[in-house]
Amino acid sequence: MVKKIGILTSGGDSPAMNNAIAGVVKAAYSKGIEVYGIRDGYKGLYHAWFEKLTVEQTFDIISKGGTMLGSARFVEFKQESIRQQAVKNLKKAGIEALVVIGGDGSYMGAQKLTEMGINCIGLPGTIDNDIISSEFTIGFDTALNTVVEAVDKIRDTGQSHHRANVIEIMGNGCGDLVTYAAVGTAAEIFSPTEDLLTVEEIAQKAKQFYEQGKRSIIILISEKSYDISANQIAKRVQEVSGYETRATILGHMQRGGRPNAMDRYLAYTSAIYAVEKIVEGKGGLFIGLENNKLVARDINATLNIKAADKKPFIEKLRAVNGYY
Repeated sequence: MVKKIGILTSGGDSPAMNNAIAGVVKAAYSKGIEVYGIRDGYKGLYHAWFEKLTVEQTFDIISKGGTMLGSARFVEFKQESIRQQAVKNLKKAGIEALVVIGGDGSYMGAQKLTEMGINCIGLPGTIDNDIISSEFTIGFDTALNTVVEAVDKIRDTGQSHHRANVIEIMGNGCGDLVTYAAVGTAAEIFSPTEDLLTVEEIAQKAKQFYEQGKRSIIILISEKSYDISANQIAKRVQEVSGYETRATILGHMQRGGRPNAMDRYLAYTSAIYAVEKIVEGKGGLFIGLENNKLVARDINATLNIKAADKKPFIEKLRAVNGYY
């Protein structure tokens, strides 16, 4: 029977990571297992920044964004000597298994640790929704609502001033925040990573709306998708379309804020499921959502699942949103 487990958050933070931490702590203690929090992700694993967590500590974190454990990117963890030191630290502390909350990069580390004798279970914590083996990730829904609220406010002022607004949204190679926000805000033009429009296509489409007499339009773009900045794209749209155009980069506000109910539910229930798998002696698993049901998959398998083709839906949505 496992007596001690560890938990860490890795990579970019996302809303409801704290709820996952709370779920692990409460589920573990209900089975007589102690939980140790690891500060600042894999970096803390290497430096042995461990502290025993209590159920009482979880009471105040479930409504707060971010992660109480902190997070840090630690590329050095790819080195075997660094991982060996991490395993040595865990064994010295008597920690037999680990719950890792983060994205794809975090799971690679978890798989390596499992191969080295520390059973690891991964939970999908990222606003990007870029983990193909889970329909939704912890934090995505809250981030989406943050984006929609921001776009709604920008539309209000854009309508007042006869403007086009170019809004850059996070995603790190996945366009789901852009596409879902385009549905939620009826954005006239949107360019997700999976089906990018060229800058000229964006500008010409904006010109069509201007010539049709539409007072204001919203243009959503995925971050890191163009060789020029959002401000430069806005400048080109203004030159071609006739709209006075402004650019807004939503940035890290998308990662913050109180997690909404759906993310809290996903995080908490996934955490309970992760502890159950640890008690069963399982490791090298990723907990994901499939058909609204939690499933546990081999981490290596999840990293090799082919992404679905999203272009047909995106094109269908463009035809609807672009009608005026």
